[in-house]
Amino acid sequence: QVQLVESGGGSVQSGGSLRLSCVVSGSTYSGGCMGWFSQAPGKERAGVAAIDRSGNTRYADSVKGRFTISQDNAKNTLYLQMNSLKPEDTAMYYCTIGHLHCSYYSGGYPSQYWGQGTQVTVSS
Repeated sequence: QVQLVESGGGSVQSGGSLRLSCVVSGSTYSGGCMGWFSQAPGKERAGVAAIDRSGNTRYADSVKGRFTISQDNAKNTLYLQMNSLKPEDTAMYYCTIGHLHCSYYSGGYPSQYWGQGTQVTVSS
């Protein structure tokens, strides 16, 4: 059974930074695609960033140039560095992974396994 545990969320002022972490455990995970979704109050979950085993990345237009996704395979950990945060970034952020290559998932963001989420709140 694959498990994902996020951390690093919190409250910051506009323009601030946060780094989210997601530790992946479980012997069945093959490391196909990893990503982050966000869900703001009253809105659907949306893909934010994804990375494949080769290190290729994709980002939602709203976060390009501000967020960076990365992975440490030795630590089985996924990161999301969030800079220049805006109030509209306020949301619950979920770590997601999938066994297949990112191209197999809708929008290129994996959705096979989910973490419990970590809250990010940005005040103006």
